[in-house]
Amino acid sequence: MRNAAINSSRNFDNKVRGSYNIWRPEFRLTNTDSTLRLMKDQIIMAKLYATIAISQKEPDMYALLMKCIKESQTAIGDALIDSELDSSALERAKAMGHVLSSARDVLYSSSEVSRKLRVMLQSTELDIDAVKKQNSFLVQHAAKTVPMPLHCLHMQLTTDYYFRDGVTKEHFHDAALKEEENKAKLEDRSLYHYAIFSDNVLAASVVVRSTVTNANEPEKHVFHIVTDRLNFAAMKMWFIAHPPQLATVHVENIDNFKWLNSSYCSVLRQLESARLKEYYFKAHDPSSLSDGNENLKYRNPKYLSMLNHLRFYMPEIHPKLEKILFLDDDIVVQKDLTPLWDIDLKGMVNGAVETCKESFHRFDTYLNFSHPKISENFDPRACGWAFGMNIFDLKEWRKRNITGIYHYWQDLNEDRKLWKLGTLPPGLITFYNLTYPLNRTWHVLGLGYDPAVDIAEIDNAAVVHYNGNYKPWLDLAISKYNPYWSKHVHLDSSHVQHCYASKQ
Repeated sequence: MRNAAINSSRNFDNKVRGSYNIWRPEFRLTNTDSTLRLMKDQIIMAKLYATIAISQKEPDMYALLMKCIKESQTAIGDALIDSELDSSALERAKAMGHVLSSARDVLYSSSEVSRKLRVMLQSTELDIDAVKKQNSFLVQHAAKTVPMPLHCLHMQLTTDYYFRDGVTKEHFHDAALKEEENKAKLEDRSLYHYAIFSDNVLAASVVVRSTVTNANEPEKHVFHIVTDRLNFAAMKMWFIAHPPQLATVHVENIDNFKWLNSSYCSVLRQLESARLKEYYFKAHDPSSLSDGNENLKYRNPKYLSMLNHLRFYMPEIHPKLEKILFLDDDIVVQKDLTPLWDIDLKGMVNGAVETCKESFHRFDTYLNFSHPKISENFDPRACGWAFGMNIFDLKEWRKRNITGIYHYWQDLNEDRKLWKLGTLPPGLITFYNLTYPLNRTWHVLGLGYDPAVDIAEIDNAAVVHYNGNYKPWLDLAISKYNPYWSKHVHLDSSHVQHCYASKQ
């Protein structure tokens, strides 16, 4: 076979692309990158023979091999397919074939080649591992970064909120009248209430707009948005300037929840721990790359954001309501959601879509079952479910003291021995045996990390969820999923046009 390969290389037809492969001559390569892959294979073998040439003191052969490697690399450049190769690529491949044949005649030793290949493989695996770690670090860093246009949007809105010109004052006057008219709606149990916790104006606006657009009776929908002090003015100004047609939006500042303090809230107590601050807030340090035991995403400070944990305090935030639909700010609504209020939860507190498929997303994926507190109280094969679109029965919540259960387990996990990441693990624990499984079409996940989500499932879903790092407002976004989100962006807004002009 080796002799046949050598003869094939000497009779290389440079007029026919994709017909030459020194390693497997019985196959004709017809792929659009066949010549490119061949040349890359040749470079690998040339590097192999070059190392042998050094050890066997063959300087002329070494120099010839290195010359061919450099010429082939130049011909390849940044090409991804054959048509992008330099016009000299075929001649370079032919020349490399002749040189490799000569190198084989002079240098070939099966044991030596095998040993060198193993060394090269090990080195390549180490390089790949290093690149993966670097990529993970950079993706996490990019996911936490606020894009410049989004930062601009928040700044513009905040400025308008505090320095009101004539147009802005008119908006405020109209908003004040509407707020007074809608005050009773905030506690009206006959209406459809939504809870959104967000510090992202654009994301929250898409959630509200997509929900209202698909609602059969938008005037019956009430959105309760809670944000932080830093973003309150921007969030408030957005919905003053762009009120949703007929629906009601109420924006609150988390700092106004006086009951939310460290004496009551476990997470706030833990946040005061210097050790916990170091654990979560050192994830931006490049030294984290050397930590192979813990995934970087476990150390994202957003998982200790109180906005992220407000979902466990629904009855305190909405003491007069009996049912509420929780929506994450990275979702898009595609259908009328009002039928969710009519679903009989069978005495359960939480209505959610289950996420387990075969062995994936079961409790042992999220919880540490080597800890006796976990193994004694939970089934490792229990099915996980999704946060992001959840219908909560607040009457049952109060009856079963769900927030107290959450506090109990959060206190036990102060040293992060029961779970590490975010709000889903404590959610699985808190609502264990208290979650009613909704039909999967209500909530389709994965648009923020999985490029292979079934398009038919997406199109048929009531809610699609961009969970993961590739959020639709980031440059990291998976482009084929962007239209589902971007069509609900208020492109007519002067604020959006000003800040996103450079993105057009």
